[in-house]
Amino acid sequence: MAGGGIAPTKTNLLKLKNELEFARLGYDLLDQKRNILINELLNLIDQTVDYQEKVDTALAEAYSSYQSAALAMGKRRTVSIASAVNISSSIKISERRIMGVSLPQVETSYQEHPPYFSPLDTSFWIDISISRFKTALELMGRLAELKISIMRLANEVKKTIRKVNALEKIAIPDLQETVRFISSRLEENERDMIILMKMVKNRLEKKKR
Repeated sequence: MAGGGIAPTKTNLLKLKNELEFARLGYDLLDQKRNILINELLNLIDQTVDYQEKVDTALAEAYSSYQSAALAMGKRRTVSIASAVNISSSIKISERRIMGVSLPQVETSYQEHPPYFSPLDTSFWIDISISRFKTALELMGRLAELKISIMRLANEVKKTIRKVNALEKIAIPDLQETVRFISSRLEENERDMIILMKMVKNRLEKKKR
């Protein structure tokens, strides 16, 4: 129902106009936030597709080089050498913020303790395998970062869209309707008051005659 039980006074009208202006400002800000988040989300999706291909390629190349080493030296010798490799890895997770949304940043680093094995009777494919698996792990860390960021951004986009729709389709129209109703009632009251004042004036003038 128009008016929502609010008394049609100038004070209430001013208050509702301020609320309407605030709601419109909130809508504009949320609409901008939605657009920024969607653009960032689309950008991350493109990057994720690219990195997924990079990870698939890197893993395929890493396993291929390991198989080449096994063919060159024998599986048992390759496993023995691989177990002697002394490389520790660490993953540092920091964060960046986009429109208040916390997104992870993954940084992979390695600490190596060579030599791992004697170079005698060792295939060069072992060194290539080590390098390729390190590259693959770094790419997987970046891919995980992108996928988590996409999930968080997508969730925030959904919440922002719900807020934008609520303002656009419910809150702002309701406020506009109430403002129109109260303005109409005040104008009507003013007209009634003018008519009443004229009647009083006429009656007073008649009494003076």
